[in-house]
Amino acid sequence: MFEDTYLTISKPSEGVFKDKGSKFFAFAFPVTHEEEIKKLLADLRKEHFNARHHCYAFRLGADKQAFRANDDGEPAYTAGKPILGQIQSKDLTNILIVVVRYFGGTLLGVGGLISAYKLAAAAALQNSIIIEKTVNDIYEIKFDYLQMNDVMKIIKDENLEICSQNFELNCSLSFSVRKNNSNKVFEQFSKINDLKIVFTGSC
Repeated sequence: MFEDTYLTISKPSEGVFKDKGSKFFAFAFPVTHEEEIKKLLADLRKEHFNARHHCYAFRLGADKQAFRANDDGEPAYTAGKPILGQIQSKDLTNILIVVVRYFGGTLLGVGGLISAYKLAAAAALQNSIIIEKTVNDIYEIKFDYLQMNDVMKIIKDENLEICSQNFELNCSLSFSVRKNNSNKVFEQFSKINDLKIVFTGSC
């Protein structure tokens, strides 16, 4: 069986860490794609334009294969990697953590920076609500109005979520199904004469 659940955060959260005058403000966001991440980073840069560094890490996808860590001018591996380490330690995905640093005038050294970024990210996660979500497949079906009862029975029996619907002479409907139930549901719909079913993606 494919592992069709993953952990993420339910809503944005914040944390702060201070050391030798430097302030590290951490912001955690639930995200699903990189365009969203670019906008959040741009917004934070505008809001905290006086800050010295905007370091971040993110991980995307149920398979957790898409990730990035950025030091934004800090010494290599002292910021982005410790932030990513906190994401990995909680086994989270579809998450972005940005740590904004206001320099306090005293250098912290490599060890001090690693610790500061790690603890700031940890503080944001400590204030977050971690939830489990399912990986869902999205399908679109097209059918005749006379097949409505058969279609709706499967939707009700399998507890499918309807994403959109159009019930005219030629009906169409899109729905999401938990990935591990996907093949079973596909086969059920395939048994309805003249119904067309197309896989359109996952979420």
